[in-house]
Order: sequence, then structure tokens, then C-alpha cells
Amino acid sequence: MNHTQQLCSSLLTNCKSLKNLKQVHAYVCKTGLDTDPIIAGKLLLHCSVSIRDGLDYARRLFLHFPNPDVFMHNTLIRGLAESGTPQNSLITFVEMRRQLTAPLDSFSFAFLLKAAANYRSLESGIQLHCQAILHGLDTHLFVGTTLISVYAECGFVAFAKKVFEEMFEPNVVAWNAVVTACFRCGDVKGADKMFNRMPFRNLTSWNVMLAGYTKAGELGLARKLFLEMPVKDDVSWSTMIVGFAHNGLFDEAFGFFRKLQQVGMRPNEVSLTGVLSACADAGAFEFGKILHGFIEKSGFLWIISVNNALLDTYSKCGNVGMTRLVFQRMPEKKSIVSWTSMIAGLAMHGYGEEAIQLFHEMEESGIRPDGIAFISILYACSHAGLIEKGYEYFYKMKDIYGIEPAIEHYGCMVDLYGRAGQLEKAYDFIIHIPILPTAIIWRTLLGACSIHGNVELAEHVRERLSELDPDNSGDRVLLSNIYAVAGKWKDVAAVRRSMTDQKINKTPGWSMIEVDKIMYSFVAGEVRNSITDEAYEKLKEIMSKLRVEGGYVPEVRSVLHDIEEEEKEDSVSRHSEKVAVAFGMARLCKGSIIRIVKNLRVCGDCHTVMKLISKVYGLEIVVRDRSRFHSFKAGSCSCRDYW
Repeated sequence: MNHTQQLCSSLLTNCKSLKNLKQVHAYVCKTGLDTDPIIAGKLLLHCSVSIRDGLDYARRLFLHFPNPDVFMHNTLIRGLAESGTPQNSLITFVEMRRQLTAPLDSFSFAFLLKAAANYRSLESGIQLHCQAILHGLDTHLFVGTTLISVYAECGFVAFAKKVFEEMFEPNVVAWNAVVTACFRCGDVKGADKMFNRMPFRNLTSWNVMLAGYTKAGELGLARKLFLEMPVKDDVSWSTMIVGFAHNGLFDEAFGFFRKLQQVGMRPNEVSLTGVLSACADAGAFEFGKILHGFIEKSGFLWIISVNNALLDTYSKCGNVGMTRLVFQRMPEKKSIVSWTSMIAGLAMHGYGEEAIQLFHEMEESGIRPDGIAFISILYACSHAGLIEKGYEYFYKMKDIYGIEPAIEHYGCMVDLYGRAGQLEKAYDFIIHIPILPTAIIWRTLLGACSIHGNVELAEHVRERLSELDPDNSGDRVLLSNIYAVAGKWKDVAAVRRSMTDQKINKTPGWSMIEVDKIMYSFVAGEVRNSITDEAYEKLKEIMSKLRVEGGYVPEVRSVLHDIEEEEKEDSVSRHSEKVAVAFGMARLCKGSIIRIVKNLRVCGDCHTVMKLISKVYGLEIVVRDRSRFHSFKAGSCSCRDYW
């Protein structure tokens, strides 16, 4: 390789963007090396695999080169296999077969099989398997291992195991692939058997098992295996942190993060985003602040994914001020994820106008909004009651940006109309949706019927839902609620009886609160203990004071039983968010903001109680329910009673 070739090769290695690559390509053409197969091959490889959004340019490069060889064909096949349209790699393969007489190699099949796995095409996988057998490449370890992945992605674990068993001498990569295949198809016992059969294991083998157990929800097995591991790396710790967080065991996730630091290991990007995700889901604001300090001291703030996770944490913990601060201080050009997360955060807190302003700023900065960004802005319009703006953005998405509305966008529009009380308009919108409405779409309308007390439409919507998702308890509870508000107790009883007969259980309401960096959870109707006794004692005192000083009158319309008023009042007083707030008031320092996470929509009575507590006690309370934030201060709520 001469000096010019070495220079071109070095320049390519340092290319970070398509713009840089085009500059190098211009230099290559200028020096006459554009027909050199080595330089052209490296240019194509970098463009196809390493540069984001470089695939279209790679195709043009490929077509420009006079006689592309097997390496160039394989490079383009590889790039297409890893793209959003992996099926196009098969077209390139067919063209290669027509143009070249050279024998096929294992790389061609491995990349093609990766494509078949990525778009889960069993038919293509089987055809390629046959071709591999025909050319004597099915016994090649690289091809065989990828075949296992194809059948696993298509849900055929038996085929994956058969390919593995036919391998002459499977290496540790093949063993790991078949274990992954078992987990991928939900065969935990099969994965156990394969792992126990392994003649040799590497660290990846143990990490594959950890990841499989946590994704399957087998956290006891994951913990046991983790303790047995001879060596643990950052992937092992990250898997445990993220796995436990995603399964809702936030305290354990935090515990693993603490242990990670105690053993002297430095957290990485994955473990940090994992534990921040746990903080966000649990509403662990204080723990999130500690992590923020750690991130700043450790120099992780330059990583955009960590910044995005931090932004999401503050947003979901109810601190909009810190969310804005993190967004403003991001060290490099903000990604579409950063903008969308900030817009979604403002939307959840009811700052519709500010979310719209930020959306405009994103457009002006040169970032092109995607489908998720439009979901966030439609959500903002819905929760702020900005009906005309929502309508405008919905059509702007399609007419200006060419984004075809997905079911989530249609759902946002149904919510927009339904939340505003325009139920007939919402129903008409559903009827004219060009794709089949899902249960979620109809459920959104049912929720709106519940808010606005439309019994007739609710019954009609429930009929549609019974066809799509007959076993959903939430739909029946919503209908019961609508009947209860209307005083139709016979209908309430009929719905509840049908749930009992079909053994459909209502999702229990729970609320979480962080006190001294420990998460406490309260569940409606749970068995009493010392913690709940303390909370109920404080709640009794609070409710008495609210009646005297705040003029509180319980809102019992939606209690789902035809019982005496006194019993109804007792029923609503035991809602988990009230118990959590009482516990926070008993334990937290005076002046502390009380932050609650609730799994269901906050009821009208609890909403009234929170407003009164904020007024009578001079407290700030932030409640995150299943759809938005409520920030209570001085007797009013940030939602302006529009939720």
C-alpha cells in the first residue's frame, strides 16, 4: 500500500459523519483511487456499516464501481441486513448470484441469515438454510450459529436446537446462541439444560443466562446465578440493575447499584441509565439527585444517553425545573430523543403551551420531528385542552412531514376529543380511522365516557371491547364506575357478578413514596402492619382537620357499592394515595415536597383532598398517576381540574 492509499485509509478510519466521508470520497476521486478495489471496498464498508444514514450513499458507490467483487457485495448485504429494510439484502444477493461466478462464501450466508432473523422471515430462513446445505456451508460454525438465531427469532426453538445438535464441534459462541434461542422462545427450562450441558463457559455464557432470567421475570434464579458467578463484569451488574428495575423491584435495583460501587467497579453507561430508569419509574427523586451528583463528579455528563435518562428521571419524579435545567445544560447537540423527552415531560405536567413552543424550537434547530415527537405534542395538546392545536399538528404530521399516523397518534386524537367532552366527535373519529381500531383506542373513549358520565355510549363502547379484549378487568371496572355515578346499582352488581363468574380480578390500586431514600408502597386493602398503622393514624388526624378547617365533604359518587354513605366515606378514605401522603407527612421534614407515584388514575375525592391538604397544611404535593402529573399547591392543582 503506497503513501496515498495509507492516507486515504487513515482518513476513512477517522470519519464520523457522512459529510466527512463525502470529503474523503472527493479526495479519493481526485487522486484516481476510486477504481482501486481496496480503497473502494474500505469506503463502501465504512459507509454501509459505520456511518449513520450512509446506506443510500453506499448503494450509489456500489453502482458506480465497475466490477464489484464478493467482498463489496457482502459489505452491502451486511449494511442492508442491519438496516430498517433487511429484506433488501436478499435482492442484492440475487444480483450478486447473477453477476459473479465466484463460489459463495460463509459471510454471504451469515449476513443474509442475519437479515432473515431481523425481519423474522421463516420462509427466507428455510430457503437460505437449503442453499447453505446445497453449497456445503451449513456445517460452518458462523453460518450454523446465525441459523440458530433465525429460528429463534421466528419462534421455532425446536429447529434452532436441531441445527445446534447437528453441529460437528460447536464452540462457546454456538452454545451461547442456543441458550439465547431457548430464552427467546420462552423455554427457560431448555436454557437451563443447555447451560448445564456446556463443556466450557465464558463470561458471556453467564451474562446470557442472567439476561434471560431477568427478562423472563425469574429474578430468584437470576440472583442465585449472580452469586455463583466466578467473575462479574460491568455487563453482569448492569443486567441485574436493569432487570430488577424493569420488573418493578426498585429497592433491589438500587441495592445492586450500591454494591457495584462498594466492590470498587465503575458504573458504565448501561448501569447508570438502568438505575436512572428505576428512579424514574419509582419516582425516587432524592436517590436521583444523588446519582446526578455522582454523574457530574465522574464525568459522565458528556454521554447523551445518560443526559436523556437524567432528564427523564427528573421529569417522571415531578421536578420540571430540574428537567429544564438538565435539558438546557446538555453539552452537545441535542438528539431527537432529548427534544422528545423534554416535550413529553412538559406535556405530563400540563405545560401545553410551553411544549408547543419547544416543538417549534426543535424544528428551527434543524431536527426533523419523528412519529414519537408527534405523539408527545398531541399528548400535550390533549392534557392542556388545546383541541384546535392538536388537530393542526395531527394533519401537519402527514401533510408536511409525510409521517403516516400510527395507532398511537389516532389514540391521542380520541383522547383529545374525549377529554374535552366531545364524545360523539371522538366516536366518529374512531369510525373513520383507516386502520382497524385496537382495544386501546376504544378503551380511551370508555375512559372519556367515565369522566363525562355518558352511560349510553359507554355501553356501546364496552360491547366493542368485549369482542377485542374480553378478559380486561379495567374495562369492566370503568363501566361499573359509570353505572355507580348514575346510581344504576343493578347494573353495577351485574358487571361485578360477571367478573366474579369469569374469575377476572380488579387491578389493585397502589401508591409509592420515597422517604429517606427508601421506597414505601401502599396497596388498597392490604394487611395492616406497623408502617400502615402509622400512616392510617396520621390520615385519621388529617381528615378530621380537613373537615373542620377546609370544609371537606367526601365525594362518594363513584364508590362501586350500593352501601350507606358512612361506609362509602370510609371506602374512599382508604385509597392508597391518601395513605401514602399521610405517611409522608408523618415522616418527612416540615416543608418537604411530598412526591407520590400512583398506578391508576387519581379519583375525584383524592384530588379534592390533595388540594385541601396543600391549602390547610401549606404543603406542596406532586402526584404522578397513570397518565399525568398533578402538582398541588395553595389549594389548586396544575391540571386546572382538567384531567
